[in-house]
Amino acid sequence: MKRREFITLLGATVAWPSVAQAQQAGRLPTIGFFGSSTPSAMTRWTAAFVQRLRDLGWIDGRTIAIEYRWAEGRTERYAEIAAELVRLKVDVIVTYGTPPSSAAKRATSVIPIVFAAAADPVGSGLVSSLARPGANITGLSLQQSDIAGKKLELLRETLTGLRRLGVMGNVGNPASMLEIVEVKGAAARLGLDVISLDVRRAEDIAPAFEAANGRVDAIYVSTDPLIFSNLGRINTLALGARVPTIYNGREYIESGGFMSYGPNYPDLFRRAADFVDKILRGAKPGDFPVEQPTKFDLVINLTTARALGLKVSPSLLARADEVIE
Repeated sequence: MKRREFITLLGATVAWPSVAQAQQAGRLPTIGFFGSSTPSAMTRWTAAFVQRLRDLGWIDGRTIAIEYRWAEGRTERYAEIAAELVRLKVDVIVTYGTPPSSAAKRATSVIPIVFAAAADPVGSGLVSSLARPGANITGLSLQQSDIAGKKLELLRETLTGLRRLGVMGNVGNPASMLEIVEVKGAAARLGLDVISLDVRRAEDIAPAFEAANGRVDAIYVSTDPLIFSNLGRINTLALGARVPTIYNGREYIESGGFMSYGPNYPDLFRRAADFVDKILRGAKPGDFPVEQPTKFDLVINLTTARALGLKVSPSLLARADEVIE
């Protein structure tokens, strides 16, 4: 056997950690949970993930161990956390968001990676295709870009006088930029003027609102770990400016946002647990197609609507999956 062939074969035998390998090493199979935001912000998501693991027989501290690491929306922490999880030799890494998933992919080509939610896995280069992700990574796509137009239509249904749209996003996140391109295209088709409210750090959020003062009728907020980690600040500033916002999920409007339409995040994290279960039992992540959302929710914060003096039509309220009051 040629040396190169031997190395390739050897790599194939050790590349995919499994329960048996972990047990032989005298430890519990370990999941590295790469939290790109904060523990409090992601509580409902992690609870859904852990509960589904329990349903599948994986109980933290008994049959598995979960190592949590939290970046708190600080992009400079992504590479550091990814490297730490690799040093810990976890059996699988679970991520949320495109930049953290990319950081994990750069850190290891051996440890399986499951992204519970990524905006555009193909467009951002996370996977080669949805059907055949290849390598050591798979997960669930948010399809953010695909629903940008739908979100603007929902927003305009309430704001009949909508003419000027602010678009806030993390320009340091390639996936956010792909979404913003789609938003701008959809806005153009609807005859809306777009004002870009670009941020890269938490410190950029307040200046972005100052730049938008009096210039926008509503703000479309792109999905991103940095944004998610600073929701309280964003929603407080939006309420102070009396500007309605639209987001990608329920969790984004609990602190005062106006409306959200997008995938059900707890459902995505439950499905991510199914991926983890199969990988811990020896399956290869590259063999699983990237899955797309099957459950989308329209959520309206009626308390915020009243605070902003907005009247939401009974027909829109009837179509909402949830109304926060």
